[in-house]
Amino acid sequence: MSESLVRDTFGRATADLRISVTDRCNFRCTYCMPSETYAGKYYFLPRKELLSFEEITRLARVFLGLGVRKIRLTGGEPLIRNEIEGLVAQLAALSPGLDLTLTTNGYLLAQKAQALKEAGLGRVTVSLDALDDAVFGRMNGRGFTTQRVLEGIWKAVEVGLTPVKVNAVVQRGVNDHTIVDLARYFKGTGVTVRFIEYMDVGSRNGWRMDQVVPAEEIVRRIDAELPLDPVERNYESEVALRYRYVDGGGEVGVIASVTKPFCGDCTRVRLSPDGKVYTCLFASLGHDLKGLLRSGATDTDLEEKLRRIWSARTDRYSEERTSETAHRAGRVEMYQIGG
Repeated sequence: MSESLVRDTFGRATADLRISVTDRCNFRCTYCMPSETYAGKYYFLPRKELLSFEEITRLARVFLGLGVRKIRLTGGEPLIRNEIEGLVAQLAALSPGLDLTLTTNGYLLAQKAQALKEAGLGRVTVSLDALDDAVFGRMNGRGFTTQRVLEGIWKAVEVGLTPVKVNAVVQRGVNDHTIVDLARYFKGTGVTVRFIEYMDVGSRNGWRMDQVVPAEEIVRRIDAELPLDPVERNYESEVALRYRYVDGGGEVGVIASVTKPFCGDCTRVRLSPDGKVYTCLFASLGHDLKGLLRSGATDTDLEEKLRRIWSARTDRYSEERTSETAHRAGRVEMYQIGG
């Protein structure tokens, strides 16, 4: 197979592959899988429709040939996929220089961290929207407290899945009053908190612009109590705006995809649990690869298909967002392709 880069219509290469390994989750977060929609017997993918670990690994190998150098495992909640460490081991064996990461809600992380590290996982990102148990319980839709998530974070630090990052989605009137508490708790620990503007991913979370707390406001609130200085990006397509504590206590980040879109540098491609490729977090159309895989396609066939998909890519949704497009039905949901 060829190892030449493929670029889309705006010259953006493929560098970051996000693989959703399941559409199931043990949380019902209000911004992703609100419980009023996903309670009871909601339909999730049966096992036979999921890509096997071998199929995922084969596709990942093809993506590496197109320039991907970072793979992030997501969900749903990836740690509820049985024997996920087996997939980690298969992916880690593809390339010694691969940046292999995983995003989790942390609920099962304490019991999985050691096995994930031994399998070859590099680091983890943990979603934690508030330290206040009442606020956190409402946001996760299940009333779970922070205890098990925090245990997972510190276990990940202990076994070396570092640097650990914590992602917090900020919604005005919901958890924005806890921003500084979260920043203060992790300051000086080596764990970086990244505050994310509430996004209109999918079409079922009831998103409204007045619930978005702009990144600039988040930074002002933290800076007022824990002085910050801006820091340069680590790399061109890094999505977080970085700030370090003036006293040397580490750093925080903000992801401003609503107020400061970064579509121009987006190098992410997403693979859903049932084998569809999505070229944008806000996409409606997925391109089926599972059908090709299971009908005898060669790796060359798969590469050619991916080259056609990516070279035709025109996505820049966050730069084009309007009040009308924000409520467009039919978009893929976050739990189907990760964040």
